[in-house]
Amino acid sequence: MKVGIIGTDRNEWHIKRLLRELEKKNSEAYLLPITKMKATIGVKPRLSIKDYPIEDYDAVIVRRVPGGTAEQVFYRMDTLHRLDEMGVKVFNPAASIEKAVDKYYTSALLEDAGINTPKTIVTESFREAMKVFKELGEDIVVKPLFGSLGMGITRITSEDVAYRVFRALEMTKSVYYLQEFVPHNGADIRVFVIGNEVVASMRRVSDNWKTNISAGGKAQKYQPSEKIKKICLEASRKLGLEYTGVDVIVSDDIIYVIELNSTPGWEGLQTVTEIDIAKRLVEHVLSKLE
Repeated sequence: MKVGIIGTDRNEWHIKRLLRELEKKNSEAYLLPITKMKATIGVKPRLSIKDYPIEDYDAVIVRRVPGGTAEQVFYRMDTLHRLDEMGVKVFNPAASIEKAVDKYYTSALLEDAGINTPKTIVTESFREAMKVFKELGEDIVVKPLFGSLGMGITRITSEDVAYRVFRALEMTKSVYYLQEFVPHNGADIRVFVIGNEVVASMRRVSDNWKTNISAGGKAQKYQPSEKIKKICLEASRKLGLEYTGVDVIVSDDIIYVIELNSTPGWEGLQTVTEIDIAKRLVEHVLSKLE
């Protein structure tokens, strides 16, 4: 088997472990920087890196698609779509990544599936955003439509602060993605799904309302209930993800799915589980190629 990993740095923690596990399984394993991808029409190879063909790979695991201009991001996703169309298995599929990275679309799909998610209002209007601040109880979370690691997320509880933040967003022609703040006592849950199985979970705790490990949250061992597992699997299937980290908050006994990560990291999670997550992911990928 020949498997590529879409990423940027061979020494990155996750990539090193995926390459190691693939090599243990006697698979050819290569790091594929998507920013170096060359696509052709009417000329072969149709997709290549440094003129080395990619279209004959059995699979690629998408570890990271870096940000960039709109053109760059669209093109990079196009190459993932093209790989899939040429018979290369892509984990996660481009269509699923596109759903998961768009917070509004994710929230809409969760609602369609009957899965609880915070009340959310999205608008491009400053005036509407100010109205929403009051409609959602004057305690809201403002998020970038696209983003990860908790970066750019702000909680607002003051009308004056809302005014200044919204005016700043207006100047950058941003979309207002506004959610009600769901009380969680500084704790949430990350559930890691591979295929149709919950393979590992952790509770993230923080003195701050942000619980992301990258923002200072601490990982704790955690065993989710069967109900939480079922909801996370349903959410993953709804977005068509082969592997994902599902972020969950339990508030007043209500289970909320906040978002799903299409290229989830697991370095923090690995410290509180005995399951070798890289090994399980590689096994799942190879099982799909049999």
